[in-house]
Amino acid sequence: MDVLRTTKAPVSGAFLGKKFHVSRQVIVQDIALIRASCPGIISTHRGYIMTQPAYVSRVFKVCHGPGQIQDELNRIVDAGARAVDVFVRHAIYGKIEAELNVFSRRDVRLFVDKVKNHGVKPLTDITGGEHYHTVEADSESILDEVEEALQSAGILIGVE
Repeated sequence: MDVLRTTKAPVSGAFLGKKFHVSRQVIVQDIALIRASCPGIISTHRGYIMTQPAYVSRVFKVCHGPGQIQDELNRIVDAGARAVDVFVRHAIYGKIEAELNVFSRRDVRLFVDKVKNHGVKPLTDITGGEHYHTVEADSESILDEVEEALQSAGILIGVE
């Protein structure tokens, strides 16, 4: 995936086979499997190209007080991931969701400052601190790192 993600030119199955020391047929089969979950990979007469970024995502269920928002989001972005949204599940209203799109410590700081300066309560106040984040990253290993960071902070409840 990294090879396709980092080049704009088509990458041939033969090139990938040589790079990874497998036959072109193995590459063709692997690409077919990957395309089932990542439709952004297309096949051309000159090779494979990626038409859209291939991000992986995971939903983390966490619980913490309002004073831990900055630490939580910093742990996500420090691992190299993006906090896409925050949502809670309410017994009557169902899923209540807000976009975050936090990519960096700067974004975290701006978000936390906005919450403080506008005197608003975080969405998590509705559920006593229990909430979810959809997190995107370039790889599963980055999401694993996010999971470990949230676990070590003692705020991770589960992963969906």
